Amino acid sequence: MTAQALEYVEIPTLGDLLVRAAARTPDALALVTLWERLTYSSLVERAVSTARGLRALGVGRGDRVGILMPNCPEFVEILFATAFLGGVVVPINARFRTRELRHVVPHADLKVLCTTDLVADQADHPRRLVEAFPDLAVAHDPANLVLRGAPVLKAVVSLGSGSPPGFVARENFELLMETVPAAEVERLRALVRMRDLAAILYTSGTTANPKGCLHTHEALVRNAIVTGRSRFLLSQGDRVWDPLPMFHVAALLPMIATFDAQAAYLTMTHFDAGAALDQIEAEQATWLFPAFPTVIEGLLNHPSFAARNLKSVRMTMGIGAPPVLRRLQAAIPQAVQISAYGSTETGGVIAYHLASDSAEDRATTCGTPFRGIEVAVAPLDGQEPLNGQTGEILVRGYSVIDGYYKDPQATAAAIDAKGWLCTGDLGSLDSNGRVSYAGRLKDMLKVGGENVAPIEVESVLAEHPAILMAQVVGAPDDRLEEVVAAFVEARPGSPPLSEDDVISFCRGRLASFKAPRYVRFITEWPMSATKIQKNVLRQRIADELSRVVSQRVE
Repeated sequence: MTAQALEYVEIPTLGDLLVRAAARTPDALALVTLWERLTYSSLVERAVSTARGLRALGVGRGDRVGILMPNCPEFVEILFATAFLGGVVVPINARFRTRELRHVVPHADLKVLCTTDLVADQADHPRRLVEAFPDLAVAHDPANLVLRGAPVLKAVVSLGSGSPPGFVARENFELLMETVPAAEVERLRALVRMRDLAAILYTSGTTANPKGCLHTHEALVRNAIVTGRSRFLLSQGDRVWDPLPMFHVAALLPMIATFDAQAAYLTMTHFDAGAALDQIEAEQATWLFPAFPTVIEGLLNHPSFAARNLKSVRMTMGIGAPPVLRRLQAAIPQAVQISAYGSTETGGVIAYHLASDSAEDRATTCGTPFRGIEVAVAPLDGQEPLNGQTGEILVRGYSVIDGYYKDPQATAAAIDAKGWLCTGDLGSLDSNGRVSYAGRLKDMLKVGGENVAPIEVESVLAEHPAILMAQVVGAPDDRLEEVVAAFVEARPGSPPLSEDDVISFCRGRLASFKAPRYVRFITEWPMSATKIQKNVLRQRIADELSRVVSQRVE
């Protein structure tokens, strides 16, 4: 191979990436919300000012800065301000309440926490923090807190319109900015290394306390750059719409990829299908990142969807059963629909399709891994990882987390001695290296000794014209150990659907033991940040069946 044929990509730190974008295209749009538009030069200027304020509160190399906010410009400013200082950003799930906050804030060793009352009618973050840490409301010096339960936390900054007692108000934070020269921020930015810790992203914590995933600058930035350049094919003229919460890697990586391309990132405080379609149409979005079935179906089933002008859209990204992805492709036919595989522990997404892949491959697989990432499949008996069969997906490479913060046992259980991350996902690799996802290992059902993958049943249910969305879990059974239970959301305006209708539809397409024994209709799904909580559905059907048995005994 000649030197000219070798591939070389410069990978900057997170802070340097934004500075580089502003140097190249200072007047280009960087961030667009429903109420504000920032160019790259203004975003960098505001991020540097925020960094000066954080530095005045003592934030330096390695210090943790929490963000408890909806999507807004301040979130992005704090993210990059922290990176400039060599700090570690800790985006906190905006759905977290007292229990989770009491765990995450001290566990992450937050030195400063930034929040807002921007969406107080939906989630009153300042109030939740006071509920979690009552001492906060009576603190005498908001810039030097002493809180029971959060001994490292020095300040909580409120960047909203209100000034709750105990919080550093916006106007006081802006005064603090003036006490630190911009040169100090520049000095610290020059000291940041690629393998320095950049972020701690906490898992949703549906079955236990959330775990903190340790991500380096390389893991986040390199993954994002590869995504944007080789799979999204982004350029300066693109406008990337992503409504997902910024505390989630499904927003952070597309945002970083967008900034690498000096394109515009479009977002909103929370997903609303009508407002989303307004924004996509008005801003002439070129790239749509609805990602998850709940968002995809929300867009496609909005009454105004068919009348919208979406001709500007050239690519979309979705994850879900093949029928869902085929519907998305058909709904915006000129756009190339791609899918992906990844997780928080793998640094976000580590496999995407190429735009040149066939439509069928793009609907039924998750694409190929990035250069520098290895994917293997381990048989479920614990042998060495082997390709070409269904088993647990293993991942190794630059983007895999450096472990779980303060949890060596969980780290050792997840990452083996050879560096393979055991994802807990079921899947396979085809002869072309494309990853196929078959569900979570913990969700696999055992029906009378036979394995049933919920995603297989969900894919069949997604083909029913009257079913909008379906999720499959195990229901306890005295004879078979467990049986298939399906939770179904009917498509609006469709003919009435009965439990027998659904079961009969599946029996004609699946082996009898895979067909649902129970069908429950649902109109509102229990959600984490981005996904349906199957553990809640599983508990729901188990509790229902337990009550039935108790009534029979009585």
